[in-house]
Amino acid sequence: MELGKVRNTRVVTIFIFLLFLLLVSFIINISLGSVGIGIGEVVDIITKQLSGEGVHQAIIWKIRFPRTLAAILGGASLAAAGLLLQVFFRNPIVGPFVLGISSGATLMVGLVILAGFTFGMKTVSPFLIVGAAFLGAILVMAVVLLVSSKVKSIVTLLVIGLMVGYLCSAVTSLLTALAEKEKVHGFVMWSMGSFSGYTWQQVGIVAAIGIPLLLASFFICKPLNAFLLGEDYAKSMGINIKSFRFVIVSISSVLAALITAFTGPVAFIGMAVPHIARMLFQTSDNRVLIPGTILLGGIITALCDLTARMLLSPVELPVSAITSFFGAPIVIMMLLKRRNAM
Repeated sequence: MELGKVRNTRVVTIFIFLLFLLLVSFIINISLGSVGIGIGEVVDIITKQLSGEGVHQAIIWKIRFPRTLAAILGGASLAAAGLLLQVFFRNPIVGPFVLGISSGATLMVGLVILAGFTFGMKTVSPFLIVGAAFLGAILVMAVVLLVSSKVKSIVTLLVIGLMVGYLCSAVTSLLTALAEKEKVHGFVMWSMGSFSGYTWQQVGIVAAIGIPLLLASFFICKPLNAFLLGEDYAKSMGINIKSFRFVIVSISSVLAALITAFTGPVAFIGMAVPHIARMLFQTSDNRVLIPGTILLGGIITALCDLTARMLLSPVELPVSAITSFFGAPIVIMMLLKRRNAM
C-alpha cells in the first residue's frame, strides 16, 4: 500500500514537472530566434493579447506562436501514434510510419511536385501539397485497414504495411530520377520536414482533428493494457479484437497523416518518445504512458524545432535531421539493452 502511494506521488511529480517543462519550452520557443524577444515581453504580448503594429507583436502572433503550437501538437500526435502502434504490434521499434503512411504521403506530394500532377488545379500551391499528402496517407491507411480486417496475424499486417511503404518509395524514387533538378530540390526540402510557415488556419485544422484523437487514445488505455497481455487475454476481457484493431490503426494513422500532410515526414519522434516515457515513468501502464508520451512528444518536438532554427541561424535546418540526431541513439541504446522491455 505504501509502495503504491510512493509510486503515485512519483508519477504525479513527474507530470507536474513535464507540464512546467512544456510551459518553459513554449515560452523560449517564442522568445528565441533571429530577432530576440524578452520573456517578459512575450508573456505580456500573449497574456494581454497585444496585437498592435509593433514588430515583436507581429513576429509573435503571425510566426512564432502558431509555429510553436504546431510543433507541440505535431510532436504530441506523432508520439501518441507511435505508442499506440508499439502496443498494437508489441514491438518497440515500430513508429507511426511503419504502415507506409509517410511513404504514401511522400508519393502523392512527389506526383504533384515532381510530375506536375495538379488534380485539375492551375498551379502548385501549398494547399495542394497539403491536400495531396493527406490524400496519400489516407489512401495507404485505407489499404491497411482493409487488410487488417482480413488477416489475423499482427506480424502479417506489419509486413504488408512495410511492403506498401516500399512500393510507394520505389515509385517516388522513379519520379525523383526523372524529374528536373529544380523540382527535386523543392521536393527534398518538403521531405525533410519543417514547422515553418504554419498559419493560424492550419493550426486550427490540426487542433480540431488532432486533439479529439489524442483524447480518444486516452480513453482506450484500459483495453490497450489488456491487449499488452495478448489477444486471448483481451478477448477474455470482452474486447472485440477486430474492432479494436480498427480503432488503434485508425487513430494512429490519422494522427500521423495529419502531421505529415502539413509538416512533411518527421522522423523518430513516434519511435523514440514512447521509450523515453517508459524509462521516465518506469511502467508499461498505458493510463500513465499515454498522457506522459503526449506531453513528452510536445516538449521534445518543440525543443528540436527550436534547435533547427537556432543551431546554424540564420540558416534553418530540417527538423527531421534534428529529431534523427536525437532519436537514433535512443533507439540504438534501447535495442542493445532490451530484453523484455515490453
